[in-house]
Amino acid sequence: MKNMPVLEAKRFGVTTCKTSASLMNVACIMQENNISALVVIDNEGFLAGVITRTDLVRACFERDDWQRQPVHAYMNADVVTVRLDDRLETVMALLIERHIHRVVAVEAVGDKLKPMGVLSATDIVYHMASCH
Repeated sequence: MKNMPVLEAKRFGVTTCKTSASLMNVACIMQENNISALVVIDNEGFLAGVITRTDLVRACFERDDWQRQPVHAYMNADVVTVRLDDRLETVMALLIERHIHRVVAVEAVGDKLKPMGVLSATDIVYHMASCH
């Protein structure tokens, strides 16, 4: 299982939002899709960051007008990424070492990164339970 490539291991597509989206819009997307984070993209569809439920909670705690705040004000631009041909072992090491819950699988297009999927600890546990 640890040798499985990210391309094979990712179970779902990638749910994205633009940097200019409102936090209220993001909260609704997360709630409707029962997901804990969205990949943030620029106008050309390249990786700009990640916004999580925790970022939304922080915004609500800090501001009464959190709903109207743009994603770019609360997203994390320092995204941990992997390539589609990386192995699950690499993903596991990153999750443990960086104390994070997910990585974004990307494809390089010139000097920019195109998000292709998200691989989370939940996905890894899914594959652990599937191996007999």
